[in-house]
Amino acid sequence: MMTDRFFEGIGRRKNSTARVRIVPGSGAILINAKPGAEYFPRLGDLDRVLAPLRAVQFEGKFDISAVVSGGGISGQTTAVQHGVARALAKMDSNLRPILRQAGMLTRDARVKERKKPGLKRARKAPTYTKR
Repeated sequence: MMTDRFFEGIGRRKNSTARVRIVPGSGAILINAKPGAEYFPRLGDLDRVLAPLRAVQFEGKFDISAVVSGGGISGQTTAVQHGVARALAKMDSNLRPILRQAGMLTRDARVKERKKPGLKRARKAPTYTKR
C-alpha cells in the first residue's frame, strides 16, 4: 500500500485526532492497522468516513490509511472524515468548493463543556430543597 505519492490530512473532532493518508488504489480502508469495517463496525460509521470521496465521485479510487487517537467512536469517525476531506483538498484544489459546500472541511468545534463548581455537571444543579 505504500507508494511515494500520497496525500495527508489531519482531521479533528471533540478529543479525537486522525492522521489520514490517501493513495490512488482500489478503495481499501486501514484504520489503526485494522480493516475499516473491523475498526468501525457500527452501522453508518464507514459511510461517514467515505462521504468526502462520494461527494467528489472518487469512491473506490483511493486507499485510505488512518491513525486515530483520543475520543470515542463518534468523534473518531468524524475526525477521519475531516482528514479524508482535507487530504482530497490538498490533492486537488478544484475539489475544495465541493467539499466546503458539503461542510466537510470545517472543523466541528463543539466539545464537552467543563464542569462548574457547585454543580453536578456543566449545567445541572443539585436538587433544590426548601427544608
